[in-house]
Amino acid sequence: MTTTVLAPTQFEVKPLPYAYDALAPAISSETLHYHHDKHYAGYVDKLNLLVADTPYADRSLEEIIATSDGAIFNNAAQAWNHEFFFEQFSPQPQTQPTGALREAIDRDFGSVEQLHAAIRKASVALFGSGWVWLVKDSTGHLSLLSTRNAGTPIRHGLVPLLCFDVWEHAYYLDYQNRRADAVDASWGLIDWQKVAQRYRRGGAGH
Repeated sequence: MTTTVLAPTQFEVKPLPYAYDALAPAISSETLHYHHDKHYAGYVDKLNLLVADTPYADRSLEEIIATSDGAIFNNAAQAWNHEFFFEQFSPQPQTQPTGALREAIDRDFGSVEQLHAAIRKASVALFGSGWVWLVKDSTGHLSLLSTRNAGTPIRHGLVPLLCFDVWEHAYYLDYQNRRADAVDASWGLIDWQKVAQRYRRGGAGH
């Protein structure tokens, strides 16, 4: 009898840190099932196939993103981006930034409300599919970065703090073509405690 030996799975799909219906009505259970279980999981599965028996097989997502291109980059970056995205939300979030993060937002954007407005504008202005990020540079300055497709701040030497997924699969079931409404609705789910942890840590990890 022949025994088939399966290649080890390097990357695993991280479960959501909340129930599928926990973010409704802003983000529906149906959207999270499709977004997490189909799209995000699809990137992870595809990446595992692509890196098998390659020099990338033993590298972290961040290392792959920094050194790859083509399909390997696209799937690695989308896996990382989605993990980062899902982790920033909470059904019971800290609804306002405080401390050093709040001071930085007020300094660089004027207010939290103006940051929201700037993210909304950038999300609507981004043509096609991609991401809008709040990032920190090496001097501590905050700014927005819009990236197309699988683009990620890691490739720009910037620290990502939060992001909005403006691929249609992230919002179309709930909002159809109303991208701005999707951004506004999910804004209230951002856990600023999580964002503050990223701000203090200052690295590319989640």
